[in-house]
Amino acid sequence: MSTFANATFTIESWKEQPLHEKLGLPKMSRVSAVVNYQGDIEGEGRVEYLMTYREDGSASFIGLERVRGGIAGYTGSFVLQHGGTFENGVAKSAFTVVPGSGTDKLATLRGHGEYAATECNTPVTMQYAVMDLEEERETVLVTPELIPTGP
Repeated sequence: MSTFANATFTIESWKEQPLHEKLGLPKMSRVSAVVNYQGDIEGEGRVEYLMTYREDGSASFIGLERVRGGIAGYTGSFVLQHGGTFENGVAKSAFTVVPGSGTDKLATLRGHGEYAATECNTPVTMQYAVMDLEEERETVLVTPELIPTGP
């Protein structure tokens, strides 16, 4: 069964370096960034993006991000694979959890999500499932009292 996580993230650092600069070719760059998550997703993300820009200033990007922290109280880390665009001042990304990248309570995490960043506190939504999660929870069984039958 899957559920939704809602959070916000803020960019703490953004270091962009040009790649393969050559006159007449579209600008390409590599970005190393650190983001902080708050909400159902808590923790720090470290992301590496590869970007290419068009003449109008818009861009396309791909990236990998390791998030350390937790989702809905379950701690661990996982890797997100991003693909997105930057157009008209809005960075949009769709992402998926890289299968097998989770650790600790998030070892079996699966999921996908998206965001559209226009300012500092960017909302992000992720649909996720942690397989075999019930085995890792403590369950308390209570035996119901018997209801008397008859007079």
